[in-house]
Amino acid sequence: MAEDKFPGWHGTTILAVRRGGRVVVAGDGQVSVGQTVMKGTARKVRRLAPGGRDVVVGFAGSTADAFTLLERLEKKLESAPGQLQRACVELAKDWRTDKYLRNLEAMLIVTDGAQIYVVTGAGDVLEPEHDVAAIGSGGNYALAAARGLLETQLDAEQVARKAMQIAADICVYTNGSLTVETIAPAA
Repeated sequence: MAEDKFPGWHGTTILAVRRGGRVVVAGDGQVSVGQTVMKGTARKVRRLAPGGRDVVVGFAGSTADAFTLLERLEKKLESAPGQLQRACVELAKDWRTDKYLRNLEAMLIVTDGAQIYVVTGAGDVLEPEHDVAAIGSGGNYALAAARGLLETQLDAEQVARKAMQIAADICVYTNGSLTVETIAPAA
């Protein structure tokens, strides 16, 4: 997030874990301004259903900016049903080149249960190598924990919940109030 525009704003850890034929996306609920927790139960993981096909999105950054991007992503998914990668690439292109959109401060994790993408305003559409993706202030902690937990017999939701708890124990901008969505690939 641009610290010069929003000094002291921090928050959000979003984690996606793929295992056992499904993807779990978990997000914490903390929004902080400087040393103050403004809200502890924000819902930063959403289920979209453009064209009847479920997609789960988690966002980090400015809430208003993220909702603008979610609306744009829904439109891209409606115009390219069943083509998540194409919709994400088109969103990233618009985000990078559009004069209004390029000022938006957010990141997205997007999944349809088969694919996972991290989409950024720099034009990136990244697919994780190790079936785990994370964004936000505690994202690196959650990512490291989840990668380690994938060496265990835990299922995707257990890995996500445990990794998010580890991140919350380390990152002061992450709490244990989770929103968790699970999605399997369409048959």
